[in-house]
Amino acid sequence: MRIGVLALQGAVAEHLHMLSELGCEAVAVKKPSQLDGLAGLIIPGGESTTIGKLMAEYGFDQRIRTLAAQGLAVYGTCAGLILLAKEIEGSAQPRLGLMDITAHRNAFGRQVESFEVDLPVPVLGDPPLRAVFIRAPYIVRVGSGVEVLARYGDKIVLARQGRFLASAFHPELTEDTRLHAYFLRLAVGKV
Repeated sequence: MRIGVLALQGAVAEHLHMLSELGCEAVAVKKPSQLDGLAGLIIPGGESTTIGKLMAEYGFDQRIRTLAAQGLAVYGTCAGLILLAKEIEGSAQPRLGLMDITAHRNAFGRQVESFEVDLPVPVLGDPPLRAVFIRAPYIVRVGSGVEVLARYGDKIVLARQGRFLASAFHPELTEDTRLHAYFLRLAVGKV
């Protein structure tokens, strides 16, 4: 199975490593043409405004939307969550708008207020998932077709809509491959 990682900014190498650990053919996607033939795409963290502008400038946004409508699975972590959101509180920045969610940017504070927590994720079973939050967003609203998979306190930090998955945190910065494995199952329609 070929899974791409959008290689415009962020923890690209860490996602590629995790996918390789799971036996995937992991591809760093630097051109829209590299999206063809993928079963799934990961949009990593970084700066969502910058990634959104680069996606629009180089034609990634329309190509991703087209492929997503044809069944491409897409997983966004941190900034990727923001880019998947239909709405972003207080922002008109470029986005894909694939998930019926509203994102709140930098919701947990600045870089120095980053933290890690053991997060219960029922679909992954025990033990809790180690979640790394870095200038993380969270989801303030979900549409009727969106399944909430995890919360941190009262804040939604992991959600799924069909073949789309969004996490406010960075699972690629840990050794736990379970969330990436879950995404792979989404990509092949086994969830």
